[in-house]
Amino acid sequence: MHDQCRETYTEAQQNVTLECPREKSFDGSENLYWIRIISGHQPEFLGRTPVFDNEAVNETPHFTAKQEPGTFVLHIHQTQISDSGLYYCIKTGITFMTFLRGVFLEVKGAQSSISGVVQAPPSEALRPGESVSLQCSVLSDSEKKTCSEDYRVHWFRAGSHQSHPTFIYTDGGSAECGNSSQKCFYSFSKEVSVSDAATYYCAVAACGEVMFGNGARLDIKDSNTRPLNHTEIALCIVCVALAASVTVSVYLIWTIKKKNCNCDR
Repeated sequence: MHDQCRETYTEAQQNVTLECPREKSFDGSENLYWIRIISGHQPEFLGRTPVFDNEAVNETPHFTAKQEPGTFVLHIHQTQISDSGLYYCIKTGITFMTFLRGVFLEVKGAQSSISGVVQAPPSEALRPGESVSLQCSVLSDSEKKTCSEDYRVHWFRAGSHQSHPTFIYTDGGSAECGNSSQKCFYSFSKEVSVSDAATYYCAVAACGEVMFGNGARLDIKDSNTRPLNHTEIALCIVCVALAASVTVSVYLIWTIKKKNCNCDR
């Protein structure tokens, strides 16, 4: 039975042990696995054991996976910030795969000075062929800074019909900070097309932490429509006036003829 994912927090350079329940069985086709899923990486297999008692140990300098009474444990030695991620214990057989235990591990390290990431959308919808500059404002508090940080700003796009955000650009530090380093601006510029309509997010990475902005919606106007110029507006007004005049004239003629018919009777 699949447990709900649990959360575990630890400081960097600490040892962590994750446990997975193990029910004894003599079915040689059934195995237990510890796997790790970290954003941006393929799933990693960290260790395997059969469900029956077995003394085999899967060991590396950083991970040790082995059986203990009633459990299949994963020891993480001297945790690093990069160890933050989802750890799953799964049970497999010839015809099934079951998630037994899920743990979200967050390893805390040196503190970044980033206090907020703010994005502002363009003031109006753009037309295909026009250029736009999306801005990401990084707010910081130097008093909270406990590590030597080098901001890297990543840009992602989340379209209305996309199930996952798409990575599009990384800014390696070309910021405009003005007279104060407490507010820096990163920008991403491009010439837009109709297919570029989407919500764009910036993500700022520093000191092993990532903070996302609130997103900026980019709307693109249909290239087949455009605002009327002054001449076209004037022509429309004349057309409406003529139409109204014709309507009134027809009504008056009809009224006069009706009265004449009534008088002849």
